[in-house]
Amino acid sequence: MRTVGAALTALSFVGVAALAGCSGEGSGDGVSQNASAAASSSPSPSPSPSPSSGWNPKPGSIAAVGDSITRGFDACSVLADCPEVSWATGSDSLVRSLAVRLLGPAKAVDRSWNHALSGARMAQLPEQMALAAKERPELVTVMMGANDACRDSVRLMTPVADFRASFEASMRQLRAGAPTAQVYVSSVPDLKRLWSTGRLDERAKKIWSLGVCRSMLADADDLGPAAVARRDAVRDRVVAYNGVLRDVCAKDRHCRYDGGAVFGFRFTGAQLSPWDWFHPSRDGQARLAEIAYRNITAAEPPA
Repeated sequence: MRTVGAALTALSFVGVAALAGCSGEGSGDGVSQNASAAASSSPSPSPSPSPSSGWNPKPGSIAAVGDSITRGFDACSVLADCPEVSWATGSDSLVRSLAVRLLGPAKAVDRSWNHALSGARMAQLPEQMALAAKERPELVTVMMGANDACRDSVRLMTPVADFRASFEASMRQLRAGAPTAQVYVSSVPDLKRLWSTGRLDERAKKIWSLGVCRSMLADADDLGPAAVARRDAVRDRVVAYNGVLRDVCAKDRHCRYDGGAVFGFRFTGAQLSPWDWFHPSRDGQARLAEIAYRNITAAEPPA
């Protein structure tokens, strides 16, 4: 995204002002979601087998880790983080972040921390987890993986084995400093659904052509066999990442996976950033907060 910053800035002043959206790569590629059911063609990850006994639906403090989605990238202005609208820890009254919903506006200021980093991939999560553990939070939210699939080519996507090793290392890092902290793990958004939503808009395709998530969004109008195979490979990798998140989380008694809720979220234009048609807007961030709050406060893990 550093290489396309100037072009994005120019485009933002010539009519790219209708929508708002998703997560980040490089200096800010990424992804996002609505709580409606997934399309029948979309595979739903299996429910987390994590035990529900002992789960506290009202934690008193929250630390967030992840990528540009959790930093609110491109939600308020072009090529900039906007943590105040973060679904996890933001203070924006329209978003009503998870922290605000669980702790209230006043306590959310002092009892929530955002250690996410725009452009981060799973290999960087152990470092973020170490920072989160120092806060001694009662809940840690994790949303990571979009940038591992959003690369310049399919060949550069993070191997599933490496993704697993980094997530397992992240959980060990957290447990070393915060052995009883609860963990809420979000699924990786469906990048192919993002492509299918934005490809009908000429403005979105102009922005994507500057280099946003090329593994999925390059040549958005190309429906030839090679392009179809490329997009399917990216989607398959995201499904595999979500399987890793589910399985590793299930081995930790204090961890709850979202059951594929974010992956199954149906994006609309209103949830996509008007500057990159890729990251979540305020509305998209609010939808993420709703999904997280519903799953964290539920008596049982999401099915």
